[in-house]
Amino acid sequence: MQKSSIVVERISRLPVKYQHVELVERKGLGHPDYIIDSACEAASICLSRYYLENFGQILHHNLDKGLLVGGRSKVWFGGGVIEEPIHIIIAGRATIEVSTPSGKVKVPYQELIEGEVKNFIRENFRFLDPEEHVVIDTKMRMGSLDLRSIVNSSDAVPRANDTSYGVGYAPLSPLEKIVHEIERSINSRSFKGRVPESGEDCKVMGLRVGKAYTITIADSIIAPLTPDLDHYFSVKDEIKEEGFKVAERILAGEEYEKIEVQVNVADRPEEGIVYLTVTGTSAESGDDGNTGRGNRVNGLITPNRQMSLEATAGKNARAHVGKLYNVMARQIAERIYRESGKVDEVYIRLLSQIGRPIDKPLVISIQYIATDNIDEKAFAYEAAEIAKDELRKLIGVEKLILERKVTLF
Repeated sequence: MQKSSIVVERISRLPVKYQHVELVERKGLGHPDYIIDSACEAASICLSRYYLENFGQILHHNLDKGLLVGGRSKVWFGGGVIEEPIHIIIAGRATIEVSTPSGKVKVPYQELIEGEVKNFIRENFRFLDPEEHVVIDTKMRMGSLDLRSIVNSSDAVPRANDTSYGVGYAPLSPLEKIVHEIERSINSRSFKGRVPESGEDCKVMGLRVGKAYTITIADSIIAPLTPDLDHYFSVKDEIKEEGFKVAERILAGEEYEKIEVQVNVADRPEEGIVYLTVTGTSAESGDDGNTGRGNRVNGLITPNRQMSLEATAGKNARAHVGKLYNVMARQIAERIYRESGKVDEVYIRLLSQIGRPIDKPLVISIQYIATDNIDEKAFAYEAAEIAKDELRKLIGVEKLILERKVTLF
């Protein structure tokens, strides 16, 4: 029987919250990178459901090579037009034809994917029309026979389709919480109800130097709802106030020197340059997107942390460790931190080996930082047992992903 090597080690480094300089970023709902991640994930989910309903299991696919080519627009206070649509291209490998006793069955992947991506846009954007403003295309090829044989096997526990690793950590630092929650708050229904001029393309960058916090927000203001410059400034003030309130709430009880929040800092109103959009995303004119360039599995980009560069979006939820291990590493880290109550930070790295059962990583690396003395042997035993217990649940992660119950980006 294959076993996993479990290595628990104490590492000597300053916890992130005590480091002098910390940087954190989140690309929000309407950011082009977030849109293309979402499109690739929507494609994977709709194909997975089709495979399950028609063939009894998720068949081989890997749709994490997406590209969003931005459109072209013209905006002015009180209005705007889309002159050229956004082009979403989803590329990768997929099972597009299946041999059955009654003959070959073609998978209607183009129609399935186009419908699912359009549904994502309808459900999440108020002014981006998937029929008028977006063109959706797919570039699919069948995967190689060796990879298809691994993923499409009838093994009770799927086998890893790649040699790759996932990374997770806990807990989030105060700055990480601030950046994540500001975007979620600005893109919440309640805030949009109060400030409908705020677009969905909200990017938040957080900087902490010592105990001073600087939050930079870029938010795509809706031109048709913004009649003039004074109104634009009032919307910026509302966004700034929301960001400040979130940061102040999260830092309650923490020592800090100041919180500075800035919004749309590239504006040059004296030259008539402000951040206006027709649809609520810079993808209509200002930016493009690539799958995997956005948030990691905890919804953040964190250069102070260990990270995997794997794109989670679009990967097969049955056997693709580039997705599964990042989700699982985060769950293990959070549970060890929560249940042990003994360490300042926990980092988990899970390494697969192609062809091995997914619940038997080649190595489970558990690293921890503790600023106080702890019983290291007792902690190592507890952490290892938690990791093994969580890995026994790995097959169930497939269902959570298909039901969109776990964060992927």
